[in-house]
Amino acid sequence: MALQGALRGAAALRRSFSMGNILPAPSGLSNAAAVNQIQDIISDNCVVIFSKTTCGYCKMAKTLFESMNVNYTAIELDMNTNGSQFQDILEQMTGGRTVPRVFVNGTFIGGATDTQRLHDEGKLLPLVHQCQVKRKPLTAT
Repeated sequence: MALQGALRGAAALRRSFSMGNILPAPSGLSNAAAVNQIQDIISDNCVVIFSKTTCGYCKMAKTLFESMNVNYTAIELDMNTNGSQFQDILEQMTGGRTVPRVFVNGTFIGGATDTQRLHDEGKLLPLVHQCQVKRKPLTAT
């Protein structure tokens, strides 16, 4: 995975917290490199939550996925050297700067209340399952 190589090369650490992975980014990224890194994170993970550690809505989104027993990757912008830059890019990508910014199966689905609404309507888990099915390796018969 290209993202892991970039992170390893920048001596970044990958830490796992309960259901979510937190991936800090190397510092000093060009804007193009930051855009590429965000796109790689989104495409390489089924569920990505761009978050801040002090945000109640971010906690709400993470708790929702944890309650569904769904793994997610959390990018904690307030713990990331490039967090502000990432937040600027996410604003350009999604039309909003607030967190959380939740992506499922490569698609932006909204913030915490949007994610909760999809769950309440029974639409969130099918989105996650589509991603998980798409990512399963083919086995030889």
